[in-house]
Amino acid sequence: MAERRVNVGWAEGLHARPASIFVRAATAAGVPVTIAKAGGTPVNAASMLAVLGLGAQGGEEIVLASDAEGADAALDRLAKLVSEGLEELPETV
Repeated sequence: MAERRVNVGWAEGLHARPASIFVRAATAAGVPVTIAKAGGTPVNAASMLAVLGLGAQGGEEIVLASDAEGADAALDRLAKLVSEGLEELPETV
């Protein structure tokens, strides 16, 4: 299973707008991805309610994971999005 550990780059954490940006990016990734707080239970990264339910705060470590083919590239893009607090998914890593 491919995995990326990153700290949330949005000061407000994964709430409202940042969560929406992340969920859209996870959905567009083309592979199933899970997200969890470090040591927590993974949830579907493409589910807005699940991501909001994490309550991930700015600076907190999260874990992105997928066991699908092509997961490494998708996780790299999502990790960059989260760690840098970007407003949209980067085209390339």
